[in-house]
Amino acid sequence: SGLETLKAERFTITERRTIYTHPGTGALTHLLTIARKEKLAPVSLERALELAGEEHADLVINARSGRAAVKLRARSIVDDDGAILARVRLVRPMEASTLFADLFATSHWEKADRASFCTAWTSELAELPEFEISTLHMVTGLLLPIWRRLPNESTRVYRLQTDAGERVIGRRVSPAWAASIDPEAAPHITPDMAWSMLIADEASIEIAEGQTLRRVRAMHEWRVELTGFNDLGVERLKSMGLISEIVSWKLRLYVPTGAVGGDVLEKLLDRFPVVRVNPRKAA
Repeated sequence: SGLETLKAERFTITERRTIYTHPGTGALTHLLTIARKEKLAPVSLERALELAGEEHADLVINARSGRAAVKLRARSIVDDDGAILARVRLVRPMEASTLFADLFATSHWEKADRASFCTAWTSELAELPEFEISTLHMVTGLLLPIWRRLPNESTRVYRLQTDAGERVIGRRVSPAWAASIDPEAAPHITPDMAWSMLIADEASIEIAEGQTLRRVRAMHEWRVELTGFNDLGVERLKSMGLISEIVSWKLRLYVPTGAVGGDVLEKLLDRFPVVRVNPRKAA
């Protein structure tokens, strides 16, 4: 497809690391951490109401958070036992997610009248900032000698221009790959970064005392599981907010995947620092 040009309001290089030096020519390969400032484009109230006009669509509000969403039908899937699992799609101002219909039925989402929905949706739009700052990682410079070390999900090459006028051409890599490039050093990742990696299934994360966090599928739901824990420390882990369940006569611990999940993970990583990040392909 050739080069793809990335666009945003602003690109700023926040870190530049040399990850390879060619022994013959001295040519360098850099890993760049780039802050990207983008103008948000939320779903307007008019568009949300238009979606609500589709067949089997509903206006819903979460009784706990007060947030609004448009519930749409989603394609069903078949599980390993051949059972058909119905799903629904929730469209919100800045995101869309798909979940199983039976889980939706037991959630805090409730049907709402048009007036209440419009009030909640408009209120959330008013709270959104005009711009969003995100982080991307790019490997630039001499690429061929380390090409096989780069993630193979996509080999597309991107280009961009920073606000300082520097032109950058290279391969995009995931935060998990960027954190694992130096296996001898402890990864410098924040709890928010770790949470994003786990939820997106980009990596498994090894933490202190031989424990590992990874995304797993349990009871038809994606969850973040902690393994390798000491049975004597279960009560301490539960006091941090982890959830315990007995599955096939074995104790399992999960980090909640709801709104409090990030806070629970932060407490866990404060007690057990990150030791290593294993990108998904190597996990």
